[in-house]
Amino acid sequence: MSDGAKPLAGARARLSWHEWLLDEEPSSRRQTVWGEFYRKCRRFAANRLAMGGLIAVLLLVVLSLLAPVLAPYDPHAQALASRLAPPSAAHWLGTDELGRDLLSRLLYGGRITLGMVVAVVVLVAPFGLLVGCVAGYLGGLTDRILMRLTDIFLAFPRLILALAFVAALKPGIGSAVIAIALTSWPPYARLARADTLTIRDADFIAAVRLAGASAGRIILRHIVPLALSSVIVRVSLDMAGIIITAAGLGFLGMGAQPPASEWGTMIATSRDYILEQWWVPAAPGIAIFVAAFAFNLLGDGLRDVLDPKAR
Repeated sequence: MSDGAKPLAGARARLSWHEWLLDEEPSSRRQTVWGEFYRKCRRFAANRLAMGGLIAVLLLVVLSLLAPVLAPYDPHAQALASRLAPPSAAHWLGTDELGRDLLSRLLYGGRITLGMVVAVVVLVAPFGLLVGCVAGYLGGLTDRILMRLTDIFLAFPRLILALAFVAALKPGIGSAVIAIALTSWPPYARLARADTLTIRDADFIAAVRLAGASAGRIILRHIVPLALSSVIVRVSLDMAGIIITAAGLGFLGMGAQPPASEWGTMIATSRDYILEQWWVPAAPGIAIFVAAFAFNLLGDGLRDVLDPKAR
């Protein structure tokens, strides 16, 4: 090593973490990956609305997970003597038509509602991403069959199609998750296919193909990672719709069944008291609004950071 290179190496070794992550001339792949991740985190943190959405989502998740610790009462314990009680020191959000504490039921209901959302995303996002990437890369007959199948699902409104699937199964949380998942994957497949069409003819894909890589390896190792960011943005923006669909199924009696404290089911059982005892349906309604709004803010922030077309 020359004498001029030694001071340069020593200077790079003395870089702080901040300087190392923002170095314009990374010396390793690890530094490149972490540097890009750090820059995205900084851009996201600069968006106050997105940070507010992230904090609200994390708060909802933490409150739901800690429901057994934070809930002041058993969510299913009935006290008819104090039914439809207004908010007070004993019951911060009041009680419902059976005297059950609304705050406790909201906390436990978050576990059900948010759990359904997570289950739907885990089922839908990988399936839609894989279908879109396979259709876009292989093209031809495979593309036409998969996209026509996607068009069939897109032709029906999500809630109507979900109701049909639940009716064919048995009303309940599991059936609602399956129904929402079956109706939610087509947009992800369309988005992944569009990204794949712009990638499959790139020079690096041609080089990998010439090196002898199979179609499956190219799709999983090279195309899926590049299409993943767009799908993540779409998932975060669709969270609000999934929450409302899950609550809608519960409200119509096709999702979680009483006495489960799912937010949509809570509104359904208290709709007769919306004028006189307004706090009973208002509590779960506000919870649905806050969750949907928080996920929308989070999705907008992720879109600004991850979507290359938005920059």
